Amino acid sequence: MKYNLIIADDHKMFLDGLLSILNSEKEYNILLTAKDGKHIAKYLEINPDEKIDLIITDISMPELDGISLNKIIKERKKSIRTLVVSMHNDADMIDNLIEHDVDGYVPKNAEKEELLKAIKTILKGEKYFSKEIKDIYLENKFAKKKKEDIKLTQREIDVITLIAQEYTTQEIADQLFLSKHTIESYRKNLIAKLNVRNLAGLTKYALKMKYIKS
Repeated sequence: MKYNLIIADDHKMFLDGLLSILNSEKEYNILLTAKDGKHIAKYLEINPDEKIDLIITDISMPELDGISLNKIIKERKKSIRTLVVSMHNDADMIDNLIEHDVDGYVPKNAEKEELLKAIKTILKGEKYFSKEIKDIYLENKFAKKKKEDIKLTQREIDVITLIAQEYTTQEIADQLFLSKHTIESYRKNLIAKLNVRNLAGLTKYALKMKYIKS
């Protein structure tokens, strides 16, 4: 039995290397290669009945990235399995892909043996994530859980809400009848308490907790 595969990657050297590996394995038939996700999405649209077992994709690609492509694949034909092979190790990207049912994720610097193991595992109907990717995902989940468990006082909520609404320190002080120095202290304490890096992190937290609407 041969498995039909599609590959999307805009780096020709990596694509050629991946093709060389897969062409040496008798059970794989490469249906299509593309340098962007849009080409793959179009192919799926005009070939809805094509038997496709696995689509291997990078994340950063022109026209349509791998995250969006994975989402399209899973919406159109859930039976098609997806494997991301990328240098990106951003926690939110990984979280997004897992949330949208990606079947596997390995870094581009993975050994040939691990790549083939990932493909074989996924084609058996199981998930495969490299240790590095699993560690990032679990660490991110743990950090998010810790943030959700943090309790803010009403005054802290007032301050972070106004920060997220782009009020200046002086405007927040005027709104809450506090000194500018007190607001600056609240801001510093909130950054430390929520373990974020800057005001953008506070805004992101305020959006997540629905203190403001996006």
